[in-house]
Amino acid sequence: MSATPKKSLKLFSGSSHPELAEEVAKQLDVTVTPQAAYKFANGEIFVRYDESVRGCDAFVIQSHCNPLNDAIMEQLIMVDALKRASAKRITVVMPFYGYARQDKKHKGREPISARLMADLFKTAGADRIMAVDLHTDQIQGFFDGPVDHLMAQKLLAGYIRDTYANEQITVVSPDSGRVRVAEKWADELGGTPLAFIHKTRDPNKPNQVVANRVVGDVEGRLCVLVDDMIDTGGTITKATEQLIAAGAKDVIIAATHAVLSGPAAERLSSCGAKEVVLTNTLPIPEERRFPNLTVLSIAPLVAEAIHQVFEDGSVTSLFDGRA
Repeated sequence: MSATPKKSLKLFSGSSHPELAEEVAKQLDVTVTPQAAYKFANGEIFVRYDESVRGCDAFVIQSHCNPLNDAIMEQLIMVDALKRASAKRITVVMPFYGYARQDKKHKGREPISARLMADLFKTAGADRIMAVDLHTDQIQGFFDGPVDHLMAQKLLAGYIRDTYANEQITVVSPDSGRVRVAEKWADELGGTPLAFIHKTRDPNKPNQVVANRVVGDVEGRLCVLVDDMIDTGGTITKATEQLIAAGAKDVIIAATHAVLSGPAAERLSSCGAKEVVLTNTLPIPEERRFPNLTVLSIAPLVAEAIHQVFEDGSVTSLFDGRA
């Protein structure tokens, strides 16, 4: 008896951001595989797929948004169900990687939760991880298997370049730790000048920042303030105020992950920024949207990366060989 091997791509979606999953499915010209998913009275999550997944190339997409732990647990259970149903290869697609900020120990007796996340998904049965704009590159080494690190910079920078083509731009990092990212942005925008905000942060008080001074030439220029995520908005709005005080003509905030916790939306809408450009790696409900917010879709990038993985192609080629 002989058989010709065949490949089938199946896309599975958690419940945290179904709109993004549907966009990705449309780009791939597939449908999201139907499933039964519900919670028991005590909060336990149950998942069962409505059709056979044996031998398929499974892509499980879930954004880790609030309630974060429920989203992560649901994705872990989905992966476990696929493994036990004999899926051939399981790729975990997490547009936003939860716990990514806890990637090293700042003090003794602290966890490295980003590593724990990788271990959990490996144990659950994941063969591969795909994520967008990890908080730090080193997280790729936490998972014992291939990690596709997708970057939204090309999408965001392309929008800035097209929208503000005639402006004198300075790319600004909100702190010294993200200067390398700002350098890549400057290259993408044609070699623009760089600046950064010198700041201090109290390690005992999360989400609280003291901005100090601007280092670099920003006077009379359009400043593009870049970051990977905006949580409460404290860092980025203080940096915006510092840039305006230093004589910047206008400030554009560009970031990948719109966590937007607590007062973030109010802070961003009133900080003086001309425009806030984010992607939809995380859902942005209507009550957290404001007039100067622009949301770009990450779905085409995620879909093309999934297509390349399925076809055993090159994900790096999507970023001109720089991924």
